[in-house]
Amino acid sequence: MRLVLPRLYVILDAAQLASGETDSAQMLIESGVRLIQYRSKKVSAREQLRVSTWLAERFLPNGVTFFVNDRPDVAVLAGASGVHVGQEDLGVEDARRIVGREKWIGVSTHNADQVRRAAESSADYIAVGPIYATTTKENPDPVVGTKLIREARALTEKPLVAIGGITLERAREVLAAGADSLVVIGDIWRAADPRARIRQYQELLAAI
Repeated sequence: MRLVLPRLYVILDAAQLASGETDSAQMLIESGVRLIQYRSKKVSAREQLRVSTWLAERFLPNGVTFFVNDRPDVAVLAGASGVHVGQEDLGVEDARRIVGREKWIGVSTHNADQVRRAAESSADYIAVGPIYATTTKENPDPVVGTKLIREARALTEKPLVAIGGITLERAREVLAAGADSLVVIGDIWRAADPRARIRQYQELLAAI
């Protein structure tokens, strides 16, 4: 079954949250966000599993597709919808052996060769980026711009997710290049009112 993604994809990044995972997760649910990834780079596997399990128990009954970053084992044990892996993590097929066919896998790509490999793999969606400069990762890959989205769109029919420096003002340009979904991190969590910012995205995306 082909994965159909909501247009707004929010990363619940522990390093960006002002009010912690519990309150932030509840806000996302109440705001109607239906595609969420949990990312926490500096905690133990035990803590990541604890938080991921708590999130899955709340997200899934509310119709949220929920991905765990990096760790297919945690995704399975927590009961998440799937896992998102990067180029330095387990490969897609290794992750697939862990999560099985019933869960989704997303994979990050940063150039056309990586997109081609992802397109040929069992990945369910392909993330492309960073589209713009980003400050939410300590060692970001080089900026690829919307050019790579257009190249990726010509290479695959799999859902494409744009990530890296996405803002409300850039949303139309990114979607016009061929992205199916926008990953938003800093533009939401650093906003004066994250709930209001999400509403702005939803209104814009509904109008495009």
